[in-house]
Amino acid sequence: MSEAPLVEISNATIWRGSTRVFENLDLTIEQHERVAILGPNGSGKTTLLKAISRELYPATRPDTVFRILGRDRWNVWELRRQIGIVSDDLQRRYTPRTTALEVVVSGFHSSIGIHGVLSARVDDAQLRAATQILADLGIEDLARTPLMHMSTGQQRRCLLGRALVHEPKTLILDEPTAGLDLAASFDYLNRLRRLAAVGRNVLIVTHHLNELPPEVERVILLAGGRVVADGAKREVLDADVLSGVYGTPVKVTEVDGYFLASPGR
Repeated sequence: MSEAPLVEISNATIWRGSTRVFENLDLTIEQHERVAILGPNGSGKTTLLKAISRELYPATRPDTVFRILGRDRWNVWELRRQIGIVSDDLQRRYTPRTTALEVVVSGFHSSIGIHGVLSARVDDAQLRAATQILADLGIEDLARTPLMHMSTGQQRRCLLGRALVHEPKTLILDEPTAGLDLAASFDYLNRLRRLAAVGRNVLIVTHHLNELPPEVERVILLAGGRVVADGAKREVLDADVLSGVYGTPVKVTEVDGYFLASPGR
């Protein structure tokens, strides 16, 4: 029996507040794909991400399909055990005094930190697992360190650890290297490559070509709430295609499997 797609969308209209971002959207992403959703600001990337994570829902219509892992309906807490999400928005929701260990442990409870009654639900097994994840990410010595005393790259690794606590098959990363310097960006991308190499489904949402590791095979290009290109990376990351979408001449260079954008003529 074939596996259900990670995402199956047909004829979906999605609003964000009073703005209609997508109308009649059709898109399918299979499991075991390494995919990037690319596009300029305002193209609908974040709205699509929020719809996949069930923070937003499509308009209710009888001909609309919006399934995640084959299901129309999910308990959000259960879904978050299937899909790990790392985003700058999520990172900013943590208080500066939250420690690395608390960030990772909060992934077991789909919470922002461990406070009040939640602290009584943290058990030794969760603490051991979170400590091991911090060690795997190279930041075990920061377990008791508050976020405010970490670099942005270290904070981002804490969020990655939070996403990994349930060993989800799928990781969704929203602009994964935003705010990171070169060293932290390269380190983070190398960690994503290792996760992809051991079989994780990886979905990267970004407008930066250089955030796409070589393991990404498919690019979905959005503009104005529409899918304007969808296919193999080398076909979509074409200078003419990107120049048209971004409204400026773009030159594309491939170096060791990475694609870099620079001003065209």
